[in-house]
Amino acid sequence: MEFGSIERQIHIDASPEVVFEVVSRPEHISQWWTDDADVDPTPGAVGEFVWGDRVNVLPMTVVDVDPPRLFSFRWCYPDGKVDDSVESLLVTFELTPSGGGTLVRLTETGFREMGWEVAKLEEQYHEHVVGWDTFVPRLGEYAEGLVASR
Repeated sequence: MEFGSIERQIHIDASPEVVFEVVSRPEHISQWWTDDADVDPTPGAVGEFVWGDRVNVLPMTVVDVDPPRLFSFRWCYPDGKVDDSVESLLVTFELTPSGGGTLVRLTETGFREMGWEVAKLEEQYHEHVVGWDTFVPRLGEYAEGLVASR
């Protein structure tokens, strides 16, 4: 198995503008993915994703923002501290209008570059595959629910 990247696609019955907000704003991220989030969708902004009662806090850095078509960030820094001089994982959401909705393409890259031992690489890659398999459908359900409630 090649542990270089994870890709997921989903069609969401919501406009790219709505989906962009859902993947880039903390009040939405914490509804479909994390328990809490501190994210400013501005390139270079540093924030964090929180699970549990701050049991798991992961810093992140916004990399690229092009509303309503692209949002990307880096996370999973070694030692849990934002450091541009070390490798980290890159998550990119590409949003394309499709029919009356949006085609979302999520890509997470950088696993091999992390320098992990093979067993840790396999474990981390598998955890992220399972995670995105769970959370990408939740992203779609949440975004479509927002549209339905407006």
